[in-house]
Amino acid sequence: MPIFKAVKPQKVSDQVFEQIRDLIFRGQLKPGEQLPPERELVRTLGISRPPIREAINRLVARGLVEHRQGQGTFVRSPSSTPDNPLKAVLDGQEASLMDLLEVRLGLECNAAVMAARRATEEDIAPLKESLQRMVSLIKAGDYDFNEDTYFHIGIAYATKNTVQMHIMKNLYDLIRYGIKESLAHLYEDPANMETICTQHEAILDAICRHDPQAAFEAMHRHITFVIDFFTRRTTI
Repeated sequence: MPIFKAVKPQKVSDQVFEQIRDLIFRGQLKPGEQLPPERELVRTLGISRPPIREAINRLVARGLVEHRQGQGTFVRSPSSTPDNPLKAVLDGQEASLMDLLEVRLGLECNAAVMAARRATEEDIAPLKESLQRMVSLIKAGDYDFNEDTYFHIGIAYATKNTVQMHIMKNLYDLIRYGIKESLAHLYEDPANMETICTQHEAILDAICRHDPQAAFEAMHRHITFVIDFFTRRTTI
């Protein structure tokens, strides 16, 4: 007969770590933004200092936040992360942006379907905010790949699927890197950015209308557009 071990409740520090990490991944804590001081977190979360310190130390080790002497703890800027996390994650094996896009095509089309079925107003609100900021920046002749990343990661949270969320959280650095590289090249032609905005609007509209088929098709069009763009670049 197998030997069973007692089930332990999740550590408090793990819950704090996950809560702050999720706020960063969803863009509700942005690069350069300061975390509340320990005393404030103690009061807000209703716990003691040790688990908060443990959680923040894990966030530092994960590269999501940094301590600044005499100032506090801040969300790290993307510029302070590795230039190409693909190499680091894959132990030096050859992998291309196209490889990542092909994986995203499967993962995110399914995510769009689940989000269209299950997204609540609480899930949709940050998606709308990210999209509004993206559109405003592009109209002003600029872009921010962070907002694009928040949008796609936010869809994963809206799926309510634990496995989907876990996969996307663990791929966060790769997703952000891929979006950064893609937009840098797409930005060379302003018409591409207008197309990207229109595609994101279609994805969000389908999710808001809770139309899984339309969400799938909109996400498929979006990522396929980027794949086709890079395919043309390599064949010219």
